[in-house]
Amino acid sequence: MATTDREREAMHRALTLALNGPRGLNPQVGAVLLSPAGEVLAEGWHRGAGTPHAEVDALSQVPAGAARGATAVVTLEPCNHSGRTGPCTDALIAAGIARVIYAVADPGHDSAGGGAHLRAAGVEVVSGVLEDAGVALLDSWLTVQRLGRPHLTVKWAQSLDGRAAADDGTSQWITGETARADVHLRRSAADAIVVGTGTLLADDPALTARRPDGTLYPHQPRPVVIGTRATPQEARVRRHPLPFIQDEGEDLPDLLDRLRELGVHRVFIEGGPRVASSFLRADLVDDVLIYLAPTLLGGSRLALADIGVGTIAQQRRLTVSSVTSLGDDLLVVAHPIHPEQEN
Repeated sequence: MATTDREREAMHRALTLALNGPRGLNPQVGAVLLSPAGEVLAEGWHRGAGTPHAEVDALSQVPAGAARGATAVVTLEPCNHSGRTGPCTDALIAAGIARVIYAVADPGHDSAGGGAHLRAAGVEVVSGVLEDAGVALLDSWLTVQRLGRPHLTVKWAQSLDGRAAADDGTSQWITGETARADVHLRRSAADAIVVGTGTLLADDPALTARRPDGTLYPHQPRPVVIGTRATPQEARVRRHPLPFIQDEGEDLPDLLDRLRELGVHRVFIEGGPRVASSFLRADLVDDVLIYLAPTLLGGSRLALADIGVGTIAQQRRLTVSSVTSLGDDLLVVAHPIHPEQEN
């Protein structure tokens, strides 16, 4: 079903408004109400658990009856269940909304079905408008809803010949300052950061998210250390703003369940090679970030270990979504093609 230029502009605006809401257990959602003539009547966003959802927030800003015949443009399909607040679908119907446009379908077990409920009430519904942008906004929340686990990003830095360190184990620094600043910015968007004890003992990382001037970003990822070796008392991770978690790493799904229960939706896996490989081997990875430095190291310190590939037929295929220059380095962003996606 076709949309107008003003409706698409309103969706862009709704996506921006959604970012005002807090990241966490609930999705970031924005909404814009348009009059029948295409003029903006009101804007809204979800401000957190227990507060009105974006659609209701926008409706609250117009007088009673003023939204009749209007169009609601929302980043996520209006919910169809009663939690701490009532169903957004019923609020839209009661307000006399004639048309609802949304970007992403709600995959929630209890909250899905809003579009069908609206159609049954005579509301015109258009779905999938700027869907890619909506999915990018909600990717971690969508992963939790669809798969029941946090969204996992694996990152590593390597030389052009696939090495993560020199033969003596030294690895600081393969990449330049611009690439390292990008890593810290991405850390600041994560809820947890994971390394193995090998990396912890070799590099003594702080596992904080820092600006280029060394100050901490407001949001810090919870540090998680995987491995059986003890974390030294003098390790920098013990001075992290958040208490660290140590796990032997024998049951990765169980670890992810525990992290999800702590409110972790986005996990940033930094290494080393064994830890990154274990998550890839278990088919638990959603995004792969590879920072490529224009250098050669040779030797045996490969960026990845065993990922369960014994023959070329078992290769793990990726879809590359972007390649970006960061100073002298390149960042390749890719997504594993899971078996159910292959054709």
